[in-house]
Amino acid sequence: MAIVLFLIGTALLFSLQTAGAYDSVSVDEAADLAQDLTNPLADLMTIPIQMNYDQDIGAGNKGERLRTNIQPVIPFHLTQDWNLISRTIVPMIDQDDIFPGEGSQFGLGDTSLSLFLSPKKPTASGLLWGAGPIVLLPTATDSLLGGKKWGVGPAAVVLTMRGPWTLGALANHVWSVAGDSDRSDISSTFIQPFAAYTWPGAWTLSVQSESEYNWETDKWSVPVNAALAKLVYFGKLPVSLQAGVGYWLESPATGPEGWRFRFQANFVLPNIFSGK
Repeated sequence: MAIVLFLIGTALLFSLQTAGAYDSVSVDEAADLAQDLTNPLADLMTIPIQMNYDQDIGAGNKGERLRTNIQPVIPFHLTQDWNLISRTIVPMIDQDDIFPGEGSQFGLGDTSLSLFLSPKKPTASGLLWGAGPIVLLPTATDSLLGGKKWGVGPAAVVLTMRGPWTLGALANHVWSVAGDSDRSDISSTFIQPFAAYTWPGAWTLSVQSESEYNWETDKWSVPVNAALAKLVYFGKLPVSLQAGVGYWLESPATGPEGWRFRFQANFVLPNIFSGK
């Protein structure tokens, strides 16, 4: 996996060197788009592909995991005042030596779908918000890659954009409602505070956490991540390329420890569902 990560990082650096700066887009427009990509409720159709590498997993701290999340975001225009934002996470997982005697597993993990009903305009105080359900689908292709449970719960996001800053938080809670009775129930709270700063050159520095509390085991998982992104253009296609590093402040005994690494490419597409 280390070789894979090296190749990915090299490819990202090569892309930054070879991609067009802004083509026919102005510097200001590129910076505005780069900042819009820090907004989970932005009226943009995007496909982020995010790779996360974690290590020191399992009873003997010998396991490692490469998780590639395909995360299409589709905004639907319901009325002149309201949008419905669909955010899906489809994970592809490649893991080794996490479960004693089980070797390696590769395949799909469980899929989550969040829907946020959101007003198009911010409040008088400048807040943007969205709320709706989250659904967990047992799509894992291996019993060791998912929980074999259907889940549902509430989800919400709130943020503000002040100059070059984007500040906010996303949260959800999932309860299992059906599935394999032999597998553990799910009652999990996810909290993602985030802060991002975008420069005029369409560079963005972001810091966030993806904390999760498991109410069944009373255990926290708390990584803190920092990443640097650059908006580039491949022809007329805007793509945000990101590389980041994180550290696990807290995790269960068999969870990941130490440093983690992240690479992401976020493709911005014409929104065929809103006429854009």
